[in-house]
Amino acid sequence: MTDPRERILSRLKSAPRRPLPDLPDWSPPAYGDQAMARFRAMLEAAHADVHEVSDAEWPERLRAILAGKGVRVVLFAPATAAGRRLARDWAGGEGPSLVAYDRPVEEMKPVLVHEAQAAVTEARGGIAQTGSLVLWPGADEPRLMSLLPPIHVAVVARSRIRDSLAETMAAEGWAGTMPTNAVLVSGPSKTADIEQTLAYGVHGPKELIVLVIGDAR
Repeated sequence: MTDPRERILSRLKSAPRRPLPDLPDWSPPAYGDQAMARFRAMLEAAHADVHEVSDAEWPERLRAILAGKGVRVVLFAPATAAGRRLARDWAGGEGPSLVAYDRPVEEMKPVLVHEAQAAVTEARGGIAQTGSLVLWPGADEPRLMSLLPPIHVAVVARSRIRDSLAETMAAEGWAGTMPTNAVLVSGPSKTADIEQTLAYGVHGPKELIVLVIGDAR
């Protein structure tokens, strides 16, 4: 009696060879001078609010935006470049007040959960293909800052908006400098788990405001 395994192998060997299907093109996209337009369009399609501003004007523009939304308390990271800029430019002015995230999380819980209506963080970069922000939370700017307050404000340099995640990873050498927690944000928090009805702010901020800093190219 022929071994069943031999029969199976014989049938496989004698079967006609089929041509391999065409594989999709996995090459990263290249948007050229349209990268910013793509980045903005994708974010706005996900219900984010995008503003292109110069380095000189962004703190005052942000103050006006948040004041127009009735925001009174804004959480910021005093050790970051964006945080230092806000502390300097908002000193003594009217509008929302700043609260520094400069204590252990146990001491910051009342501010995070009950007081802060918005929080400002830096974004390490942006991805045009998906309209995503790259956040690298750390000790100076913990993940809770971009997760708990109802409004998340992200500040990103125009020069750091790249075409794709692959280009971003290669350009910044992620292989050797990955943080413990890299986050891609592509709009406000949203879910459709309940009766397949899209709802915002269930697992995070209800609003995402993106300030793209730098002169238009």
